[in-house]
Amino acid sequence: MSSQATPTLKLTGIGASPGIAVGHAFILDRKRIRTPKLRLAEAEVEPERMRMKTAIDLSDRQLAELKEQITRTEGSDHALILEAHRLMLHDPMLVDEVNRLIVEDRINAEWAVRRTARKIKHLFDNIPDEYFRERRSDVDYVADRIIRNLMGQVVDEEVEVPAEAIVVAHDLSPADASLMARSGRVAGFVTDLGGQTSHTAIVARARETPAVVGAGRASEQISPGDLVALDGIRGLLLVNPSEDQLSLFREEQRRYHESEQLALATKDLPAVSTDHFRIRLNGNMEFLEEIPSLLAHGAEGIGLYRTEFMFLDRKTAPTEEEHYRAYKQVLEAMGGRPVTIRTLDLGGDKVPGKTKHEKEPNPAMGLRAIRYCLANRELFRVQLRALLRASVHGNLRLMFPLICGVSELREARSELEACRTALGRAGVPVGKRFPVGIMVETPSAAVIADRLAQEADFFSVGTNDLIQYSMAIDRQNREVAYLYRPLHLSVLRMLRDIVGAAKAANIPVSMCGEMAGDPLYALVLLALGFDELSMTSGQIPVVKRLLRRADRSEALRLLEGAMELTTAEEIERFVRAEMERRFSGGEELVLSSPVHAPKPESESEPVS
Repeated sequence: MSSQATPTLKLTGIGASPGIAVGHAFILDRKRIRTPKLRLAEAEVEPERMRMKTAIDLSDRQLAELKEQITRTEGSDHALILEAHRLMLHDPMLVDEVNRLIVEDRINAEWAVRRTARKIKHLFDNIPDEYFRERRSDVDYVADRIIRNLMGQVVDEEVEVPAEAIVVAHDLSPADASLMARSGRVAGFVTDLGGQTSHTAIVARARETPAVVGAGRASEQISPGDLVALDGIRGLLLVNPSEDQLSLFREEQRRYHESEQLALATKDLPAVSTDHFRIRLNGNMEFLEEIPSLLAHGAEGIGLYRTEFMFLDRKTAPTEEEHYRAYKQVLEAMGGRPVTIRTLDLGGDKVPGKTKHEKEPNPAMGLRAIRYCLANRELFRVQLRALLRASVHGNLRLMFPLICGVSELREARSELEACRTALGRAGVPVGKRFPVGIMVETPSAAVIADRLAQEADFFSVGTNDLIQYSMAIDRQNREVAYLYRPLHLSVLRMLRDIVGAAKAANIPVSMCGEMAGDPLYALVLLALGFDELSMTSGQIPVVKRLLRRADRSEALRLLEGAMELTTAEEIERFVRAEMERRFSGGEELVLSSPVHAPKPESESEPVS
């Protein structure tokens, strides 16, 4: 209970890891150190280069020790992030540029490192993929480590976090996030920076710790010891809540924990409506250690396994063997459940070892995903060969991203078959033929879904891009983010046509975008006829409970009523009202999507 006289402050960010937490703020002050700027005499240049080399060697040893420590307790996936940082330490893009600045501009190593880091970060600015845009922070983590070692400061200082603390920071390094989450004393995380794919978000989800990221100036607005109520589903923070607000949060926390317990009790029950319509609920994942949480929450398979993490901060592209080992581990861990692996969904600006292209004016619509793979066949074949080899270890489904037409699908399938033939001739074991599907995430694919359905074994609708491209918006641009409306009539019509084309061709159709895991849309998706929905682990129990209480005939009437309306606002109000009317009983479910889109700037306001 808060004893603070400070008025309640409401802050909003991005719900990065689901859950409700209440605790006192522990402010982690990891402010960037002030970088000294000095000019060197000629005689000082060579000693300065040696000082830089010593700092890199020391940083490398520190990261190796951290990696070993985290591997023992957290598994190898998060340790891979630290291995990527070690590779960055020795990357010529960093080392050569720093040495050049020391020699040619005659500036001290600290200043040279900071200038080089800024230059490298600019390369990330226009990358459309959110996961790789978030990797800008890795450049800062590595640069800060080198500079602290150059200045003789303490690095990786162990932090003793009070029990049930809400850790608040400007940003958290992978080491900070992993080590603090491992302690079991953290009730929740709050960071000013970051998104759904930041290291804090990934670690928090794997540890099932509630987290809100991208919360603006939260670390400046929250004081040590403030009572913080955190909602990792809606991205909401209440600082020093009133007695009534705290009581409501405690009740939500109780219901959430109750839901978690129900999830454990019902994880093996199917998501079947009261009139026997069956939907498979799968999980989205990136790292192997996310699998136990997915299975504990009732995931029936993996609906989207993103493979881009393998290209994280490397000087060279992953080898066939590295691909193979990663896929083999996931397939074996899922024990025969279906695993849908998406091929590389990146642009050439982030594939290591390739000639960098000139900055594209609109990279989201440039040479990326399947387009890049078909333009760089050997890189594509390395991944396809590894997938074919791994298919002997489990129930594999392969998915090509950003397919816009039948020709691309035919070309991609042709490469897959060529790799299968080559492996067979070489005597390399491969599994039986597995389903090969596509991401339907472009308006062109939606319009010709009937033709694509004749040549794809399944559809998976990627709503994040489909909505973005349909509305002609950049979701990262806060000025137009309010236009991102999943219940826009044009989106509903496209979804109806995509599902209809899949049903007519007798192929399964799933959804793996954010829309799939939002309870507000569950009846709409049930009515549309999706066979599978794929989401994060924490979303599965809520969606399952809702679907098991639903009647598809009622859902169809809801969809019919929604599609008679015209504006997205009208449809959202109608759907929300209908959902609240149908599910307002003792097992009330959180409906996380706001009726109105977020404000262009972060919300931060006192609450009376």
